[in-house]
Amino acid sequence: MALIIFLAFALLLHGALGELICEQLPVDLCAYSIATSGQRCLLENYEEKDGTVKYQCKTTEIFVDTVNEWIESDECVSSCGLHRETVGVSSDTLLQPQFLAKLCSDESYQACPNIVDLYSNMALGEGTYLPTLCADPCLAKHQARSNGDAALAPASSTVAQAPEAAVFGRC
Repeated sequence: MALIIFLAFALLLHGALGELICEQLPVDLCAYSIATSGQRCLLENYEEKDGTVKYQCKTTEIFVDTVNEWIESDECVSSCGLHRETVGVSSDTLLQPQFLAKLCSDESYQACPNIVDLYSNMALGEGTYLPTLCADPCLAKHQARSNGDAALAPASSTVAQAPEAAVFGRC
């Protein structure tokens, strides 16, 4: 039912605007959307003179090659461990074991190509591949500690485990 409402709203929004423009999207649909131009939308915040924080949807300079006019579904946002209220976007989330576990799950990786594409490109920007991080989540932690230049310790070495080890096993 939610999907039907989402699609109906998306069609109405498209019909009313003629095209999907980030700056015209409601704040609660901005994050992870793609404009008609193929540019990603980004939720930003700013402080008004009276000190109140306001949010606005902005068009980025990041182009998506394969999709345009896309409003990401709430199901994908949730299953990937993300939130609609996300301001900005950062590759730092690729270092968070709980996020990486959700993004790499079959539920997300197979069903949410827009979000996977976004984080694949961010991983590339950091010098690695998302499929590699999904196959070896410990790699993200080691690359973060070493800027990607150090070799991984042998599997037999004894290393104190961080709390996230429960998610990924021994890293």
